[in-house]
Amino acid sequence: MAHLLTEQGIAVRAGHHCAMPLFKTLGLPGAIRVSLALYNDSDDLLQFFSALDQALELLR
Repeated sequence: MAHLLTEQGIAVRAGHHCAMPLFKTLGLPGAIRVSLALYNDSDDLLQFFSALDQALELLR
């Protein structure tokens, strides 16, 4: 998922995010984190959701 989003120009962080014991307890391989900043606007969010929809379609 992170790779597919990156290919579409969406910067995300994938991994354990310094919480490996939690992910191990939950039985999860990791997570993807998306962060917003003051300079992001509604167009950025629409681009993210579009890229996410496309990535999900490829993974189905």
